[in-house]
Amino acid sequence: MSGVEANITDVWTLLVIAGLAVITAVSRSFFFLSNREWHLPHWAQRGLQYAPIAALSAVVVPEIVMTQGELIATWQDARIFAAAVGVAVYFAKRNVLLTIVFGMGVYLPLHLGLGW
Repeated sequence: MSGVEANITDVWTLLVIAGLAVITAVSRSFFFLSNREWHLPHWAQRGLQYAPIAALSAVVVPEIVMTQGELIATWQDARIFAAAVGVAVYFAKRNVLLTIVFGMGVYLPLHLGLGW
């Protein structure tokens, strides 16, 4: 690649980055630029109540039931037992800290001690 072609590529890269920055800034500040007060429709407000648990499930569940992109084929996996204990503790006590402590208390000995 010659020096002129490299400079053109660099200019296009900088233009794309600048354009994306402008689009991001405008779209994020769109609600602040308006003089009117914005209200989400009721169905959108109701849907946003479930967004955190849906996002958490989308991240955590595959980590519990999959290894290297495939479903776990054995019961000797520390994550299964730790998740089961964590769920049981959460529903019994409704305490997130206890859920984490007990889940890790099951996970670490099985994973580090038994190599599961």
